[in-house]
Amino acid sequence: MQISIIILCGNPVGTITDQEVYRGEMDLVKKADTLGFDAIWAPEHHFDTYCMCPDNTQILSYLAGQTKNMKLGIGAAIMPWHDPLRVIEKVSLLDILSEGRVLLAFGRGLAKLEYDGWRQNMSESRERFNESTRAVVEALERGVAEYHGKFYDQPRVDIHPFIPRSFKDRVFGIAMSPESVEPVADLGATMMTFVQGPIEQHLPGIVAHREQYQRKHGRLPDPAVLVDFTYCHDDPAEAERGARDYLSTYFSSVVKHYNLLGNDLAGVKGYTSWDEASKMMRQIGKETVLQTYVEAMIWGTPQQILDKFEQRYAKCPGGFSPTFCFSFGGMPFAKAEASMRLFAKKVLPELRRIDKTSSRAA
Repeated sequence: MQISIIILCGNPVGTITDQEVYRGEMDLVKKADTLGFDAIWAPEHHFDTYCMCPDNTQILSYLAGQTKNMKLGIGAAIMPWHDPLRVIEKVSLLDILSEGRVLLAFGRGLAKLEYDGWRQNMSESRERFNESTRAVVEALERGVAEYHGKFYDQPRVDIHPFIPRSFKDRVFGIAMSPESVEPVADLGATMMTFVQGPIEQHLPGIVAHREQYQRKHGRLPDPAVLVDFTYCHDDPAEAERGARDYLSTYFSSVVKHYNLLGNDLAGVKGYTSWDEASKMMRQIGKETVLQTYVEAMIWGTPQQILDKFEQRYAKCPGGFSPTFCFSFGGMPFAKAEASMRLFAKKVLPELRRIDKTSSRAA
C-alpha cells in the first residue's frame, strides 16, 4: 500500500491571491514530507481557479529540491494536449533531478473548457491517448523516441538525460469511466481514480481493470489508487461540519469546471458514460449528488476515518492505495495543516498496520 497526498492549488473562493494559494500549498507539501506519506501527486488543469496546476512537472521539479522522502507523482499528464516528445523529455529530466522519485500517471481530460483552450477536438481524445501513452512508455524504457501513428509521427531521436532505471511499475492511468479502464490496463498502468460515490460504484471498474491487466500481462496489477478529500478532527461535530462545508464548495467548483449540469459531452466520441452521468445529475439534482459525494469520502475523527477505510478496504479486490487531499474548497491552510498532522499521527500508523495484516492474510 502506498499512502499519498494530492494538491490542487485551487482558489474557488477567491479570498486570497493565487500567489498566496501556491505559497500555502507548497508549505503544506514540505511539512507532509516529514510526516510519513509516501508520495505527493500534482494534477494538470488549465484556465480556471478549480485547479491551478498548468504544469505539474514544473511544480514537482520545485518540490524535488524542497523534499527528501516522498515520491513525486505527475497525476496526470493529460496526453491529448501534449506533444509526446515533450512529455518524454520533461519526465526524463525530472526523474534525473529527483534521483528516481517520479511516478507518472496519464489522463485523457474531461473539461470542454480545457479542450477548447488547447484547440483540440475532444472526439479524438481516446485515439490520441492510446497512441501517445504507448509512445511515452516505450521511449522512457528505451531511451529512444520513434513512433509513427495517425496523430504523431516522430523520427528517431535519442533521449538525454538518459534515465538509468526502469519506469515499469511507476506508470499509472486515470480511469474515471468504463471507456478508460481497458486502455489503462493494456498499457500496463496501475488504475487511479477519484472517489465519486460508494465503493460499490467503483468496484466494476476496479475488477475489470484487474481482469484485463491479468489477461494482457499475465499477472495482477498493483492495488488501485483511490483519491479522497479528507478532513480529520478530534471533535466529530467539527469534523462533519468542516467536511460538508469545504466539500460543498469544492464540489461546486467541479460542477462548474466540467459543466456537469450542461450537455457539453452530448455526441462526443468516447464520452458516452460521462454524458449519461450529466443527464442523471440534471434529473436528480445537484444537491442529491452532492450528498452522495460527501458521504462517500473518508473523513471524520481518526477512529471514524479508520472505520470507513477498513470497510472500504475489505470490499476492494486486492485492497487499494489511498491518496488524500487535505486542502480544498477554500479551507484555511492552518486548518488543512492541523487536519493533516492529526491524520499523520493517529491514522497513518494504523493504515500501515492494516496493510501488513492484509498482506500476511493474503
